Amino acid sequence: MRKICFVTGSRAESGILHWLMKAVLDHQDLEFQLIVTGMHLSPEFGLTYQEVEKSFVIDKKVEILLSSDTAVGVSKSMGLALISFAEAFADLEPDIVVVLGDRFEVFSAAAAALISSTPLAHIHGGEVTEGAFDEALRHSITKMSHIHFTSCEPYRQRVIQLGEQPDSVFNFGAPGLDYIHRVKLLSKAELEKSLDFSLGDRNLLVTFHPVTLESDSGRAHLGELLTALKTLKGTKIIFTKSNADLGGRLLNEMIDGFVEKNREDSAVYTSLGQLRYLSLLQYVDAMVGNSSSGYIEAPSFQIGTLNIGDRQSGRVKSLSVIDSEPQSDKILAGINKLYSIEFQKLLLEVENPYGGGGVAEKIVDKLHKYPLSSIVKKKFFDLPSTLNL
Repeated sequence: MRKICFVTGSRAESGILHWLMKAVLDHQDLEFQLIVTGMHLSPEFGLTYQEVEKSFVIDKKVEILLSSDTAVGVSKSMGLALISFAEAFADLEPDIVVVLGDRFEVFSAAAAALISSTPLAHIHGGEVTEGAFDEALRHSITKMSHIHFTSCEPYRQRVIQLGEQPDSVFNFGAPGLDYIHRVKLLSKAELEKSLDFSLGDRNLLVTFHPVTLESDSGRAHLGELLTALKTLKGTKIIFTKSNADLGGRLLNEMIDGFVEKNREDSAVYTSLGQLRYLSLLQYVDAMVGNSSSGYIEAPSFQIGTLNIGDRQSGRVKSLSVIDSEPQSDKILAGINKLYSIEFQKLLLEVENPYGGGGVAEKIVDKLHKYPLSSIVKKKFFDLPSTLNL
């Protein structure tokens, strides 16, 4: 039996991977392994491994997250992660390691798998996020990987452009969308009870992460957003906290301060969990901030996204995404556009470029059948030359 080992370091990651992990767990010819790390194991970020344990047995808990979110602190966490994943893989001896996305702990896991000659499957490669160093990590993980599962065709083409063999790159769509189609989401009453917060006539979901290539600007940009949100009347604002990226703790402190002063109309959650998060998308009018979820999940609910700043620049987007510079007056103009009659009509015709679910079974089939002999010896795929270099 092939041993398929998943690595997850955050609440968002494990939610996206849930149905894929479940499909591997239920497969009679595959052995499921799971390593949790990063924010999952941090009290500051909600000890979200406990939610994972409700559905899966965790084989290894890899502690790597330092209390510092400075450049030095993150780099030290990456070093500790590399050491720890090398030991974990040596113990578990997986046949394939599966990682998703672009976070620094995922990069360390990929590097450890590379050195141990363990085949690596990468999900959500080929994407572009010009405002974050995540992009460089993501493309580096692609070069360390052997099987690739992209979320839309332009990203598949980009992975091939990076020199990966076309027959190793599969565009099945975004696996996180499986959750929407497989699970009965909470009713409004159930959601409000779970959140201990009442929704209003107007509701916005706000997530703002650091722009890691502009580490000094995050505080100013979030300040502009909070200034804009203060002026809204009759609007309930639900915040989800930032990741453990450079400067993330400072942003979370700012959000906590805003909610403390606006308790009637706002609430903040360290981790909503996948069920509550997707259930909330049913009832909010739009997403605001700079999260990839506004591009990937939000269009499936035919709600708008106001994307602020450059963190997601370059990502494939639907017509439901409005871009705004991080200035309070422009953010307010964007929010007004979200509620405009013209834009609301446009949302009725929106199609999600990241697919419509049914991804888990397709990926599992490849994890089961893809030939692994000599897979670690990759040949660079050269595109036909169109330039005189």
